[in-house]
Amino acid sequence: TLLIGAILCNGKRTVSSALRVMGLALEKRFERYHRVLSKAEWSEFSLSKILLGLLIVLLPHGAPILIAMDETIERRSGKKISTKGCYRDACRSSQSLVIKCFGLKWQCAALIVKLPWSNRRWALPFMTVLCPSKKHDEQKDLRHKSSIDRAMQMVYIISRILKRSWILVGDGGFACLKLGHTCVTSGATLVSRLRLDASLFEDVKISPVKRRGRKPVKGAKIPNLKEQIKAGSLDWQESRIAWYGSVLKTVKLATGVNLWYKPGEKPLKISWVVVMAPITNSVEAFFSTDINMDHITIVETFVLRWNIEVTFEEVRAHLGVETQRQWSEKAIRRTTPILMGLFSLVCLIAEAQNKLKNELIQTSKAAWYDKEGLATFGDVLIYTLRN
Repeated sequence: TLLIGAILCNGKRTVSSALRVMGLALEKRFERYHRVLSKAEWSEFSLSKILLGLLIVLLPHGAPILIAMDETIERRSGKKISTKGCYRDACRSSQSLVIKCFGLKWQCAALIVKLPWSNRRWALPFMTVLCPSKKHDEQKDLRHKSSIDRAMQMVYIISRILKRSWILVGDGGFACLKLGHTCVTSGATLVSRLRLDASLFEDVKISPVKRRGRKPVKGAKIPNLKEQIKAGSLDWQESRIAWYGSVLKTVKLATGVNLWYKPGEKPLKISWVVVMAPITNSVEAFFSTDINMDHITIVETFVLRWNIEVTFEEVRAHLGVETQRQWSEKAIRRTTPILMGLFSLVCLIAEAQNKLKNELIQTSKAAWYDKEGLATFGDVLIYTLRN
């Protein structure tokens, strides 16, 4: 009842709104529905596992499994919401201006798939984890886990579910040696941004003479990418890649394979790519922990990460994320992951209906906005409700 009510709701996604839209406004035992989120015993992990299993079927046979991972802030305030913190508001901030807000930090993993009603890939969430603030963990006398710690836990869980190789795509915040090693040991590949001042080293040269002491783990240090760009020592090659907006863009690429090292961590062998725009000469760097991955594929894989940002915007606009009003800590931890998963569930229902009826999803039109026949999530939601 709550599931269907959450899809049918228009506006706030609260239990009361779901009951009203389902015609249960006069239900005397309404508290039972609230207890589903606040007190009932059920496993969020099992839901994530089932949902991922349903989504994997959408991938063509033999296609790589791409999973985007990113953080999003749910703006919430209130004395009873103990897990909230003060974070940078990515939607309102810019490079020159930082705006902070109080809210809950969520870490979301989404499978990137191609759906029949759009020419771009969609990021369908299947696992969303709450990252409590450091202040909350100190008050509860708990060991605080950073976003990277949460990401490492999620990588272990996803690898245990899939039991096959997959690719994790994250932004610059996930460019961490610890996470890279976790992916390698779990059978996954990490693709992310690389800082231009990252410390790079050559491979270890095996000496024919046996020496006492600890064996070296890295070779000679090489100039970082920023220094190499300034010195003009990179070998640039012109290539065409699939860029943002599914358009082909001509750029210059410089590539290499080196050890990435940071004091206190083991060296990690990575394949790096530097991308330079030909007109503006702006430079970005990316890397993969799979040194055999094609360099153009590394860049195009990272570009697909942007689809999870679209998903975050859509769940706010159409599924009422940030409108829920639970105060119970258990309900808070459950509601947002359910709404994120509801995005994927609606897409699964629409895909099944579309395959059964073999028809195009009608898109809403306006004089100032031509979707060129490509449906958005709003169109998919309307199509699902009508059928």
